[in-house]
Amino acid sequence: MILVRHAAQRYAGGDPAAGIESLHAFSFGRFYDPDNLRFGALLACNEERLAPGAGFDEHPHSHTEIVTWVVTGELTHRDSAGHATVVRAGDLQRLGSASGVRHVERNDGPDPLVFVQMWLAPLEPGGEPAYEVVRDVEDSVPYAVERAGAVLRVSRPGAGERRAVPEAPCVYVHVVRGGVRLAEEPLGPGDSARITDGAGLELVAGPAGAEVLLWELPG
Repeated sequence: MILVRHAAQRYAGGDPAAGIESLHAFSFGRFYDPDNLRFGALLACNEERLAPGAGFDEHPHSHTEIVTWVVTGELTHRDSAGHATVVRAGDLQRLGSASGVRHVERNDGPDPLVFVQMWLAPLEPGGEPAYEVVRDVEDSVPYAVERAGAVLRVSRPGAGERRAVPEAPCVYVHVVRGGVRLAEEPLGPGDSARITDGAGLELVAGPAGAEVLLWELPG
């Protein structure tokens, strides 16, 4: 089964007056849809756009694995566990909030910042917070979020190239840029697909190639 949701179906949030634009794929904050709470372990897939100087002030998280893919610009991260980093385009960040952590996310750079942030439910609650940044993520190299039993791949097929969709109980596809076809369905930037019990599926990149986030999720 494949459920496609296009970028235009995302919930618009954030605070445009403060330079924050947020587009939510799942119920989030004041946007509540009881039929769109999660997909497998995935609780959120937010496209965030921050103007220079904009950001999210210190706020708490717990019992959530937070994975951030920076598309353009630089993300400044600080948290209550003492981490202070700048995450750049092509870098992947993971914050395992476990029993509780507070953090700040800002665009302290001179250019607009765009990132995709995904929240996953852990297999077990509690534990100690964890943090890491993977620099310059390579094409299709698996990144395991062990606490959620999930695996992420950043796939960058060239023009017309075919890529197999991983076989897992649940697969979530998010197009970052470019375009692909999935089972003859065209997907563009911001579009996503939720696949259950899929086998033998392929992504076919369009003439400009593509960058796609592929999640393998437990059922």
